[in-house]
Amino acid sequence: MGQQMFVERVGRLSAGDSAPLYLQLQRVLRQAIETQILSADEALPAERDLANAFEVSRVTVRKALDGLVDAGLLTRRHGAGTFVATRVEKNFATITSFTEDMQARGRHPHSEWLARSEGLVTPEEAMALGLSPGTRVFRFTRARYADDQSMALEFSTVPADCLDALDAVEESLYAALGDARPVRVLQRLRAVLFTADQAEMLEVEAGAPALEIERRGYAQDGRTVEFTRSLYRGDSYDYVAEFGTSAS
Repeated sequence: MGQQMFVERVGRLSAGDSAPLYLQLQRVLRQAIETQILSADEALPAERDLANAFEVSRVTVRKALDGLVDAGLLTRRHGAGTFVATRVEKNFATITSFTEDMQARGRHPHSEWLARSEGLVTPEEAMALGLSPGTRVFRFTRARYADDQSMALEFSTVPADCLDALDAVEESLYAALGDARPVRVLQRLRAVLFTADQAEMLEVEAGAPALEIERRGYAQDGRTVEFTRSLYRGDSYDYVAEFGTSAS
């Protein structure tokens, strides 16, 4: 897209506005995103091109974009540029896997395996899963992606007797669990910041906001079959829940 065409789409800076130029540019881009003139996952022109198009300095452009990245409206992808953030709404009241969530939205889910291991249950895992000391468990660590965008880090532990083998999990843990798939889950959510190591694995900025979800999954027979801690990108995920009120 040409520079002039981009400006015509999103609007020009106002000559009579006394606000700093970076705030003016921020407002123009924010409004274009919020009104869906710029669509989710759309690439923005390079900073140099934006500077030329709006007749401002690259420092002004960088400052404006930084603010929108911090607000979760834009996201930077290493080596690819700046994109309108694609946010995913995850319903807290449904029991679906990451793979199912992404496929339902027409996106292609895939994982980068960081570790698979077999061992004896730790005290924390034993408490979460209700297992006796000495019980064998499988542990899975993955970076989760939708299309080419990193979305989450996932650390899962399951009792070894719930899976045929350590390599039984391909794309979806829930698919591999089969009849032992959770039918009830307990989830805890809190806001955290990505550590430097975690940020590097997802190619985001260290200290970026994250949603930490701790999930315990219970099978039909009441057994705890999953203990998972996930770190979702705060600029890509919204957790929603719907509640009703009983008549009094």
